[in-house]
Amino acid sequence: MNGIVITPLAFESLGVRSMCTFIETPDVKLLIDPGVSLGPRFGLMPHPSEYKARAEVRVEIARRAQISDLLVITHWHYDHYTPTFHDEIWNGSSLHAAEEIFRDKTVYAKDIKGDINPSQRRRGWLFKKTTGRFIRRLESADGNSIEFGKTRIEFSGPVFHGERDTALGWVVMVTISRDDASVTYASDVQGPMVQDTTKMILGENPRILITGGPPTYLKDYRVPESSLRTALSNIGEMAMEIPTIVLEHHLLRDKNWREFAEPAFRNARKHHNKILTAAEFLGVEEKLLEARREELYEKYPPSTEFLKWTKMPSARRENIAPPI
Repeated sequence: MNGIVITPLAFESLGVRSMCTFIETPDVKLLIDPGVSLGPRFGLMPHPSEYKARAEVRVEIARRAQISDLLVITHWHYDHYTPTFHDEIWNGSSLHAAEEIFRDKTVYAKDIKGDINPSQRRRGWLFKKTTGRFIRRLESADGNSIEFGKTRIEFSGPVFHGERDTALGWVVMVTISRDDASVTYASDVQGPMVQDTTKMILGENPRILITGGPPTYLKDYRVPESSLRTALSNIGEMAMEIPTIVLEHHLLRDKNWREFAEPAFRNARKHHNKILTAAEFLGVEEKLLEARREELYEKYPPSTEFLKWTKMPSARRENIAPPI
């Protein structure tokens, strides 16, 4: 696409919680949201296959970071950046892992001074404090823009992480353009669930959109059905205008997500556009591991050693790698 090469590295369809994406043009190499996590589900710890997937993508994220000119953190949730504390349970993070990614790098990140909730502000402050001795520079992304040769990188102002006025806070979106081609990355907008965010995305006129869908698995628990329907309507609207949408993240934690999204798929087909998962975009097999965790435990029972590890006190498990 006019010299813009997009490589999804870590997504739900690749077995982990993340939206980490590597984008390369003839002018710049950019790594967006260099983080990965696992999460609790069905009353079960992540299956060993999920820990294996996390380990694999962590290696690839570190490798791509080392050749990147610029790193981006769209918001301060652990599946979107790598914190510096040691955690073997959920994030596979450590000071060493963070240093591998961020050493000598310029990072554009969600500003912690405005339009941010308390937990993200605290995480952003800790990141700045703990990476200060090895990071090159930390800049505010909010509303900023940068040019590298013919490549322009534009950051949106803060948009809602899901519903309007959500307690989850805000994220920034990123558009990378070169000549008449552009890709927009909109991480946890969850659809979007807000029409204003949809208009902002369409206003960028991207040929490819990488976005997170709504968390249907939280229906009537944390997210009302009305918000999910709004998100679906907005995805359907974008599918009529954007040639390729990579639809991912929270939505793919529901193994029946395609049934929910079928109206958007119909809109895309009608206008000769495409909605893909990151795995489909790459041309590899989908691995919806979290969504199928119960099946994984039934079909591939974990070892006795692994089950013993899951029963350790969490304070101990955090420092002991799972026996996979």
